[in-house]
Amino acid sequence: MKKRILGKNGLEVSALGYGCMGLDFSYAHKVSRQEGITLIRQAVERGVTFFDTAEMYGPYTNEETVGKALRPVREQVVFATKFGFNIVDGKMAGTNSRPEQIKAVADASLIPATGHSSTQGAHDMNQNWDKTFPKSDAVNHRKVTYKNRVGIDIVADMYSPKTASANAPVAALAVGHPYGGVKEQTSGFYAQSMAERGFIALAFDASFGGESGGEPRRISSPEIFAEDFSAAVDFLGVQPEVDLEKIGVLGICGSGGFSLAAAEIDPRIKALATVSMYDIGGMVRDGFGKSQNEGEYRSMLEAVGQQRWAEAAGAEVKMAGGAPMEVTDDMPRIFREFHEYYHTPRGQHPRTPSTFTMTSNAVMSSARPFEALGLISPRPLLFIAGSAAESLYFSKDAYDMASEPKELHIVQGATHVDLYDRSDLIPWGKLESFFGKYLAK
Repeated sequence: MKKRILGKNGLEVSALGYGCMGLDFSYAHKVSRQEGITLIRQAVERGVTFFDTAEMYGPYTNEETVGKALRPVREQVVFATKFGFNIVDGKMAGTNSRPEQIKAVADASLIPATGHSSTQGAHDMNQNWDKTFPKSDAVNHRKVTYKNRVGIDIVADMYSPKTASANAPVAALAVGHPYGGVKEQTSGFYAQSMAERGFIALAFDASFGGESGGEPRRISSPEIFAEDFSAAVDFLGVQPEVDLEKIGVLGICGSGGFSLAAAEIDPRIKALATVSMYDIGGMVRDGFGKSQNEGEYRSMLEAVGQQRWAEAAGAEVKMAGGAPMEVTDDMPRIFREFHEYYHTPRGQHPRTPSTFTMTSNAVMSSARPFEALGLISPRPLLFIAGSAAESLYFSKDAYDMASEPKELHIVQGATHVDLYDRSDLIPWGKLESFFGKYLAK
């Protein structure tokens, strides 16, 4: 196979490239995932080293096929991708060619083939500011990476007081983002704000999403999501400026449930607070507001089983859930709030996964973080929720089932998503005093 040089930096590729779009997108005939992998690997054997894919092909499924096919020869091939669209819930939702979007698209195209998202490798962390909130001059920020217990690369933002040093280690917090969010949104805002109050705070992307690794992308795993909190404690505990006996956890929305599950089995977590906590497992089993009966739950499990067979036979991965693209007057207000946060400039970010695989619903429904809350005692628990939040019942149920010491703090007038980024409603003083009291011991 003849070679060609692209551009001015000596990038060498095969003269013949392989445009992979037609494997599972656009044209009338699609091949199965395994057939696509076989075709791509046959092209490699014939000397092709240049492969074209894009997030809009599927969307996403073509990247997954190409990535799985080329992962064994990743260092021998070159990827090309495209950008320019916002894709939400599997549909194109306008155009977007901002620099941060371009990088996010390029990163995401590499994940299936590399296991991580950085276009320069897992440990070359871009330190550019790409958050949905302003950068504070009062704290230090750096992007870090580490592995969780099962070997997945976790990417996180660490915020530190400017006075932090190995000579005077301080308390630290691991901060989890809402279900379907990323560290550049709510959790990063909380982490930076807590760093302004004297804590080292780590906001991480959960496995299978954002800049963190893990395959397949956009699956839900309650075990791994809880493990991600313990992995954050691993990382924080070996930082010289952190007092490893003073590590707490702050879980927001869906990660609040996962943080409870982590604390139940990880006594290194010395204090735990949740904000607008949302029990994803309970919601999948019982419906939002406990509106689903057992028959409907069983029907969901049957549908998941059928979809697993379909995907095993080569069908496209089916996505479900996430913040709705469109809102209606008859849907619960909380879903309209999710739309307003994730799909408008208020909180929109190009790496937000938005949806998860439909087959994840079955295993997610097995998550029951409230049933072993007694194991957290005598470590303290703080549940923060808005009085106008339709999700308030999750925090109330958890509070009732937890052992002392525990506290339920209600923010008057606040809705669920108000506590994502409404700094005037978020009870910063309560969080500071809670962690200050219990992590100072």
